[in-house]
Amino acid sequence: MFLRDVSLRLAVCVALSAWGSVAAAQEPTATAPASSSTALPAQLQDFGDYVDRARSTFDVPGIAVAIVKDGKVVFEQGFGLREQGKPQRVDAHTLFAIASNTKAFTAVALQQLAEQGKLRMDDRVIDHLPWFRMSDAYVTNEMRIRDLLAHRSGLSLGAGDLLYWPPTSYSTREVVERLRHVPLKNGFRSGYAYDNILFAVATLVIEQASGQSYADYVREHIFKPVGMDESLIDKTYLKPDMDVATGHAKSDFKDLKPVPPMAWLNDPGAGGIYASVHDLAKWMNVQLAGGVLPGADGQARLFSEDSQRQMWSMLTPIAIAKPAIPELAPLLPHFYGYGESWFLSDYHGRRLVWHTGGWPGMVSRLTLVPELHLGVVVLTNQESGAAFNAVTYRVLDAYLDPAQKNDWVAVYDKSVKHAQAKADDSFAAHQAARDSHAKPSLPLAKYAGTYRDPWYGDVVVSEEGGRLRLRFSKTPQLVGSMTPWQHDSFIVHWDDRALNADAFVSFALDMDGGIREVRMEPVSPLTDFSFDFQDLRLVPAKADAGASDD
Repeated sequence: MFLRDVSLRLAVCVALSAWGSVAAAQEPTATAPASSSTALPAQLQDFGDYVDRARSTFDVPGIAVAIVKDGKVVFEQGFGLREQGKPQRVDAHTLFAIASNTKAFTAVALQQLAEQGKLRMDDRVIDHLPWFRMSDAYVTNEMRIRDLLAHRSGLSLGAGDLLYWPPTSYSTREVVERLRHVPLKNGFRSGYAYDNILFAVATLVIEQASGQSYADYVREHIFKPVGMDESLIDKTYLKPDMDVATGHAKSDFKDLKPVPPMAWLNDPGAGGIYASVHDLAKWMNVQLAGGVLPGADGQARLFSEDSQRQMWSMLTPIAIAKPAIPELAPLLPHFYGYGESWFLSDYHGRRLVWHTGGWPGMVSRLTLVPELHLGVVVLTNQESGAAFNAVTYRVLDAYLDPAQKNDWVAVYDKSVKHAQAKADDSFAAHQAARDSHAKPSLPLAKYAGTYRDPWYGDVVVSEEGGRLRLRFSKTPQLVGSMTPWQHDSFIVHWDDRALNADAFVSFALDMDGGIREVRMEPVSPLTDFSFDFQDLRLVPAKADAGASDD
């Protein structure tokens, strides 16, 4: 559901990006037996050792992997620990938050409802949610259900994510209602910018058309027919005795620590599902079979061939970026884009249909090679996209390019370190430009007050014990202390150090020395884009008669 480059969130990674964490040694490992004795390609005979090296290099406590080929599960196995420092091991049945890999389930739900005649994918959203509004009247009127899945709305990257990330007290309906204030920064259907908020709209469309909650619909119409008996819609269904992984994040980008599980109740269609590789192997086989359910002899289907064609057809082209380091050049695709909740690209001349997911302390990747009836899913309990990419490409190479045996662990390790060095350079540039002798122009008490953004709501600055504290009114985790940076700019250091999202806070004064506006932006380029502080336009609440926190 959310993502970050290097430190990944909200789900989805570009295969060329350099994600991961600083390499560090991990505890010794023992692995569970594979579920199938089917011979693996020669490149994968040492696969267990390779996965453990990825875990060690990228400091990942636990990884689970499943591979399907020609309708069979040829590998499903866990590596390492569910939680650092505890003895319980990851196995093929361990549940992980799959985050934005949920989006493909949302697409299937909508296509099923279209097949039942309860909606059409090209219906206007306002035909099903008459109260729905974007910030532009034309976009409101022309937004189609299919557009909700394609990241081409005109919203900027991650726009509106602060309405539900970190968790807020807004309901899904309230999140969607606030869309009318979220600015559009690009042309409608003019280009790609990843979002999560329109999947909240898709969630409500599914509920309106089906008459069921999103959770009930997915359980009854997707999990049950596929046989995904272990999967859950969100954290609220977890029980203490379940085989479930604990997420881990690096506080201040350094120290690996467990993070508490999170429920995403107000945008479940973007990334709420918990699943095991055992269940996701079934999901991959149904996808690769064109929607045919197992044991059905083609008579029972999860979705039609036409629905799959629509989901796997490119709606939004994505520019192909130059790789961060030369060693990533072999991964450059010839085409790259997004369909209905799937990334579409190629590798070694074969089409890839794939997605990634990022969650607090957990990231994942699921990749299909339709022509070869091949699928691989990698689930991890640390925020290292480098780890899941290194594992995924070792599997893809084994089937697509068996003559080569690339060391993707080494390549992604170099890429991660390159990205971290760039982040260090970024902060060094800020420090070089800073006038460290410049003091705030106002007494600290003058900065205190309630500031209001039209789409988020209220952010409160208070003076406590001779320092400033900042609180997002609807987001319990976003509480921190502000330290002066220069002039009327501060840095807010969040109390929750695992967020890795410290931000500059800049106050703009009017001609009389009053505060006219407050702007924010992340300090580090490694901060998850879902912390879209830069999109906030905060003004003193008393001066903002046109918006409220209702």
